[in-house]
Amino acid sequence: MTPLHRNNAQRLILALDQGTSSSRAVAFNHRGEVLAMAQRPTTQHFPQPGWVEHDALEIWQTQLSVAQDVMDQLGTSHTVVALGITNQRETTVLWHRKTGQPIHPALVWQDRRTAAECDRLRSEGYADMIQAKTGLVLDAYFSASKIAWLLDHIPNARAMAEAGELAFGTVDSWLLWNLTQSASDSQPHLAVHATDVSNASRTMLWNIHTGDWDEALLALFRIPRALLPEVRPSSGAFGHALPLGGIPIMGMAGDQQAAAFGQACWQPGMVKNTYGTGCFLLCNTGQQAIASQHQLLSSTAWQLSQPELSPRQYCLEGSVFMGGAIIQWLRDGLGIIEQAQEVEALATGVADNGGVMLVPAFTGLGAPYWDASARGTLLGLTRGSHKGHIARAALEGIAHQVCDVLSAMNADLSAQSGTEILELRVDGGASQNNLLLQTQANLLQIPVVRPQITETTALGVAYLAGLAVGFWASQSELAQFWQVERRFEPEPGSGAWRRQERERWAIAIEKSRGWA
Repeated sequence: MTPLHRNNAQRLILALDQGTSSSRAVAFNHRGEVLAMAQRPTTQHFPQPGWVEHDALEIWQTQLSVAQDVMDQLGTSHTVVALGITNQRETTVLWHRKTGQPIHPALVWQDRRTAAECDRLRSEGYADMIQAKTGLVLDAYFSASKIAWLLDHIPNARAMAEAGELAFGTVDSWLLWNLTQSASDSQPHLAVHATDVSNASRTMLWNIHTGDWDEALLALFRIPRALLPEVRPSSGAFGHALPLGGIPIMGMAGDQQAAAFGQACWQPGMVKNTYGTGCFLLCNTGQQAIASQHQLLSSTAWQLSQPELSPRQYCLEGSVFMGGAIIQWLRDGLGIIEQAQEVEALATGVADNGGVMLVPAFTGLGAPYWDASARGTLLGLTRGSHKGHIARAALEGIAHQVCDVLSAMNADLSAQSGTEILELRVDGGASQNNLLLQTQANLLQIPVVRPQITETTALGVAYLAGLAVGFWASQSELAQFWQVERRFEPEPGSGAWRRQERERWAIAIEKSRGWA
């Protein structure tokens, strides 16, 4: 494709960022700066304990609405040359190909209704085979068991799926279908049913080594291949956004992979952590899919251009279930702060944690433990303990969990490639907390780096879309836009404190496990 005139300041890239709690649209200029943004909340539904659902039509309507809001803000003085889609991963939608209507509410990545079925498959010895093919731990988190549940519980769904009448997609595929669907009932064939390699690798049905849907896994979960989308590179043509004036859709990636791309984590050993409700750490492992020996996940990170020109890139991932959510609990559960940003001032009001330690295992422990029976644990209280100590222990609890995952990543990397993690790049809401990031640097004993632009999820998919149309010539050109806002170095003398606190943390983790 002929490169665009990149000095034309009126040309923009539009990113659609569909998350668990909201739909956003963000317009970026050539320097990666935000020129316009709109956001609307989406509703989570909890029909039974452990069940989490979204209205797929609400997802589509809110996403279209914010995209149109941004286009209205831009007016006629700007030209959107490409669009990218990034999304909450694993969330599962089934819809009729003819009508485009969902057959059931979307099953969200947090939904646990298929946990017993995953336990059954594990007891029958399938976990190792699944992990070898997909890089994933056998768990209800991923899409495969969710699809199977829908086919088993919606009347006639399995027969319709086998007849090719239904389509499955994660949220990216669902948005793509609707964006490319003709308004004319006489041309339903225009809708594109596709996903990208990063989202496909989170379904637990896609073989990350062969780059294709895996027949053995489809048979195990009893899922007809006719249900599945075409898998394409993350940067390249996906169709045209017809409700938005036909903007070419040129990029697609799951939210965490998009954030890693936006953080310019393009070389093996580069790591980003998103401090959101949970924490998501991704480590680039290059063209090698590393089989973790420490219960981390191995996924496809992204793929640029055409397969013959650009090999798939891989990543190791570790998920922490309770990150910023622990600060929400201090506000809503304990009532010791009124606003989330007050936690830093409260925690800096004490010299240290006063011997208090908080393990935020409210919904179990994620990587590298994967212990659903663990529960939140507050230890070391004395009559001298007060809310400042608890606030500091909460921030340290987030940092300790990140340290656990990074230690596991370092062990996997050093064993298989000799690569060592040299710094941690951070984004997400809680990354604005300076005490948290300084604590993180002291516990990791490596620098923690916060960039100037922290809208890295939307920025990453904008980069993928822009590269595909020549808006940016190369990753080398993009590298100049990644600028450090603040670098947190380990404080002198913090090594001894780290050793003591990590030993106490290990004891606290053991006390939290097996409680439920």
